[in-house]
Amino acid sequence: MKIFHTADWHLGKLVQGVYMTEDQQYILQQFMLAIDEEKPDVIVIAGDLYDRSMPPIEAVNLLNDIFAEIVLDKKIPVLAVAGNHDSAGRLNFGSSLMSDSGLHIKGQFTKDHTPIVFHDEYGEVHFHLVPYAEPASVRTTLEDDSIRSHQDAMGKIIEHIERSLDTTKRNVFVGHAFVTKYGEEEANTSDSERPLSIGGSDCVNAALFKPFNYTALGHLHKAHFVMNETIRYAGSPLKYSLSEHLHEKGFLIIELDAQGEVTVAKRKLIARRDLRVVEGLMDDLLQLPPSDDYVFVRLTDTTPVTSPMERIRTVFPHAMHVERKAIRQEVLHEIQVVETEKIEDIDLFRSFFTDIIGIQPDQDTERLFTELLQELLDEERETVK
Repeated sequence: MKIFHTADWHLGKLVQGVYMTEDQQYILQQFMLAIDEEKPDVIVIAGDLYDRSMPPIEAVNLLNDIFAEIVLDKKIPVLAVAGNHDSAGRLNFGSSLMSDSGLHIKGQFTKDHTPIVFHDEYGEVHFHLVPYAEPASVRTTLEDDSIRSHQDAMGKIIEHIERSLDTTKRNVFVGHAFVTKYGEEEANTSDSERPLSIGGSDCVNAALFKPFNYTALGHLHKAHFVMNETIRYAGSPLKYSLSEHLHEKGFLIIELDAQGEVTVAKRKLIARRDLRVVEGLMDDLLQLPPSDDYVFVRLTDTTPVTSPMERIRTVFPHAMHVERKAIRQEVLHEIQVVETEKIEDIDLFRSFFTDIIGIQPDQDTERLFTELLQELLDEERETVK
């Protein structure tokens, strides 16, 4: 059986104030061409179809058109689960009706688990769809007070599935979680993916997925395997943040043989506009060939640069962000050049204030800045919750 494994479409995504819908439509048309060329038996989307629980209408229409073309025109079944960015209830609506047409969406985690079964020339393949769910929700659904973490929740979910798991058949798990080799904390692969929990561990041990021939995961935006080749993240189809500028985007083509052995191939997708970093002195950057790419600019000038974005956009009209890589600081009456990434927020503010106003900020100004920064951080945490 040939399976397309993709995830983290994040339709409706906004990057530095730019809606990515046209870029997403462009990349998904490449995906559709790949479907025509490869003719997969099943397409799996492992969560985060949308970027937010209430996506813009353009994103909803795009997903509707893509699903209609795949399922109704091309007659290829689609299996999808909700991710942490999706609204579980909205994705779940009408799922029982759509399944008759070949669109199988699992938005909400439920106690009643029935795999989606497909056949190939070797027999049955059972797909187990597990949408993202908070540990508290899983605790209530499974009526198990011992569930306190994402590790506990996934462990109990898989234990629940195993009670009726037919090991004589080939089994594929589709889920959305932060899976690591030993369930230990690791850095996320992208700044654009929000954490699954605040103040606690959101990691899940890859060893839990041993019962399955293949585990198709979503959530982390860089394509990679965890522990072994059969537990994989497909990654996102587009670059959605500066931290992803070195990622190679695409999707995975999975071949499942008669014994349940897996072979994996990655197919790249080429964006309409690349998202990349350019670095250098302003005068040098202005001499570069013009480009329509989305660029994040790091200026190496150590002295103030006037109207940096306006000047950069004469060469890079779709520039998304300009920052100073280093600034000049006066320490004990000596001028030092310091990388901005190594400077505290208050010191960056002092340097900026001095560059613009010409004097150091007083205590009241610094206090006002600190209070405003804290308010913004508090608002961001509330949004994540």
